[in-house]
Amino acid sequence: MSFRKPLTANRLKRVCLQKDFPFASTARLEPLDGILGQARAEEAVQFSISMMSSGYNVYAVGRNGLGKRTMVLSYLARQENRGDMWDWCYVNDFENPRTPRYLRLAPGTAQRFRKDMDALLRRLQKLIPQAFDNDSYYERAEKLKNELADKQEKALKRLARQAEKHGVQLTIQTPGGYRLVALNGEEPHTEESFAALDEEARQAAEANINLMEKKLRAVLRKLSQWEETYTDLHQQLNEEVALGVTRHPIESLKKKYRGSQPLQDWLDAVQADILKNFDVFFEDNEEQAALSQAALDTRLPRRYQVNVLAAQKPDETGVPIVVEDNPNYANLFGYVENVTYKGTVYTDFTLIRPGALHRANGGYLLMDAIKVLEQPFVWDGLKRALRSRKLAVNTLEKELSFSGTISLEPEPLPLDVKIILFGDRDTYLLLREHDPDFGELFKVVADFEDVISRTPEAQTLYARFIAALIKDKGLLPMSREAVMRVVEHSARVAEHQDRLSLHAADIAYLLRESDYWARQAGKKRIEGQFVEKALASAEYRSSRIRDQIYQSIEEGTTILETEGERIGQINALSVLFTGDHEFGMPSKVTATCYHGSGEVIDIERDVKLAGALHAKGMMILSAYLASLLGQDGPIPLSASITFEQSYHPVDGDSATMAECCALISAIAKVPLRQSLAITGSMNQFGEAQPVGGVNEKVEGFFETCRLKGLTGEQGVILPGKNVVNLMLKDEVVDACRAGLFHVYAVDNVLQALELLTGLRAGTPDARGRFGKTTLLGKAQQVVMHHRKLLRQSGS
Repeated sequence: MSFRKPLTANRLKRVCLQKDFPFASTARLEPLDGILGQARAEEAVQFSISMMSSGYNVYAVGRNGLGKRTMVLSYLARQENRGDMWDWCYVNDFENPRTPRYLRLAPGTAQRFRKDMDALLRRLQKLIPQAFDNDSYYERAEKLKNELADKQEKALKRLARQAEKHGVQLTIQTPGGYRLVALNGEEPHTEESFAALDEEARQAAEANINLMEKKLRAVLRKLSQWEETYTDLHQQLNEEVALGVTRHPIESLKKKYRGSQPLQDWLDAVQADILKNFDVFFEDNEEQAALSQAALDTRLPRRYQVNVLAAQKPDETGVPIVVEDNPNYANLFGYVENVTYKGTVYTDFTLIRPGALHRANGGYLLMDAIKVLEQPFVWDGLKRALRSRKLAVNTLEKELSFSGTISLEPEPLPLDVKIILFGDRDTYLLLREHDPDFGELFKVVADFEDVISRTPEAQTLYARFIAALIKDKGLLPMSREAVMRVVEHSARVAEHQDRLSLHAADIAYLLRESDYWARQAGKKRIEGQFVEKALASAEYRSSRIRDQIYQSIEEGTTILETEGERIGQINALSVLFTGDHEFGMPSKVTATCYHGSGEVIDIERDVKLAGALHAKGMMILSAYLASLLGQDGPIPLSASITFEQSYHPVDGDSATMAECCALISAIAKVPLRQSLAITGSMNQFGEAQPVGGVNEKVEGFFETCRLKGLTGEQGVILPGKNVVNLMLKDEVVDACRAGLFHVYAVDNVLQALELLTGLRAGTPDARGRFGKTTLLGKAQQVVMHHRKLLRQSGS
């Protein structure tokens, strides 16, 4: 097709055909089970799940709103139990209370065991005091006590009789305190009477006292040994009584959980510890009660309780799937709580709290990569846990070494978890480049597609996808015409006639808003008009800035011409973004030319309003002009190019063809049609290259022409490669069909120049000369004239 003829209406938008949608309503469609168009990502997730080796965690790459999390959750929910799930508990290590030990129990066991253990403790709280509060125990304890007292009394009496034979009296001053005094007949000596004795008598008395002191010390050692023996016998009695009470219930508990040897060993340790510390069942300890109240716990003996960290429900058959939306250090790795009592901070193993990794152990943990990286120490802690395959509970204060208080160091749990991080491609590339551990720990990339091919089969699947969203969101059913309109909108979002967008969030928003307008109208079904209204309403809410710019064009504040001809002036097209809305706007590009050294001055670049891509486009333009007009010598011309009334930074190369046309027009002194706007990049050979945002650009110039008045001569020139990207609004397509507006497709900048000037661009002869009546011939003549002036000034 000739570039001089505008595109026909059917090439400006690919409309849906009713024959491709053989249903009256989505109510008659089977909703799509699964995610549309993500076979590549699904295979990556399946591969990661199947790989049991370490390091096969997943990084899911894709834009927000593609349904990455929904797809992964849906897929994981269908997976069978891997057979290695466990319940996890922390219990007291009686030999080293600072390092609580973990128990790994069969799924669904932990909560039941905790309840059984609590019931056992409540039972012992009643049975143990009762066992020690009866006549039999009192008689046996009293007998041991009396036996000790009798032995002690007899030993002391024997010693007292021996002392009397040696003229020494043994007296008891205080409990455990004894005194030896020399006798003066039957009465003890006073200080005066003892001093009155002669030297020989005093020495004999002192010798007797020393002798009896030695014997007293020997007796006291025996008394101490008898007391130790009594203590041991009393302890044996207590243990015997406590054992008689605890043996049967603990043995019953061991039989109930005979499948776990670590649990059996711990119950044996509980039995042994109770025999030594049975008094905790007697004491109504104020401190322990206060700790229990502060910890929102029961008043059971805390040293024997079971702290369940993660437990599977008995009826659960799938693997644990945990989504952590706030992956800070405590939420991810768990933490140890503290309680304050009378100004002192206390903690114990019952105050260990689980994190997301505990709950996901044996399954999958899903997190947002940016949120993980934003939290201090979380990324390093996660890598450490994945490398060691162990999960330790450490406080962030300890990680930072800010706290000098003594805390717990729980035994690290074995870690078996698959991490799935969701993030964009930039974050993925940064991690790959700057973190050498990332590639080792996240070996699988699930790359989510943005679009799918728009085949008849894909359109059918897309309709079923819409039906699934409607069912999931509880929306009204949608008519065939409404589904067709949603599919067309999806192609516009994908910016391709033969593609459909997979941005599920955008489609869900459109369906919700269409449902709203249908309900507002009292309808039972979403028709096409309500989809149109939802699109128009969303655009209106976000287009305040666009409308202000159009108003300035209509009022003449922004100077644009859509009729007539101008030398060195052209309407270029660009896309403006205002957060959640983008729209096309024409910009006046002007070029001036004068005698000089061949330099092309880019005013935007010189004032630092242009980006690198725009600068690249200007360099390509300069190279192309040199190849056209500088084959037989330098171009003794300088030029300047600018975007008029542009006060914000510009970037991109989509205005390169427009700038080239304006510059050649300025050199050749040939006017350009102002009724045509142009967009497109170009290479050094002048070939037109596709650009983005063509729908918004065409519609932006159409709206400008409509405000200033449609003449039937106006239109847009765009690269031929961009035709497939056209999904224009119906009002633009209708205007083109009526001949009020036109869209032209060109393959190179020379074709665009012919449309803009009405002149043939020209073809060089063997000497490189263009015909004098051609556009490039006129430009060449100007260049040759300035060369002549240069030679004359040089001579």
